[in-house]
Amino acid sequence: MKTKLNCPCGEYIQGENEDDLVEKTQAHLAADHPGMEYGRDEILFIAR
Repeated sequence: MKTKLNCPCGEYIQGENEDDLVEKTQAHLAADHPGMEYGRDEILFIAR
């Protein structure tokens, strides 16, 4: 299960599970990178 992700902007995102990680990553993108949208599969591909 992948629960960690380092955004290229330097933000470290950690979720309790994959669903939580996807939610937190999408919220980060919406807040800090408007116009950049990634789906679940794309987020989990770059997560660790």
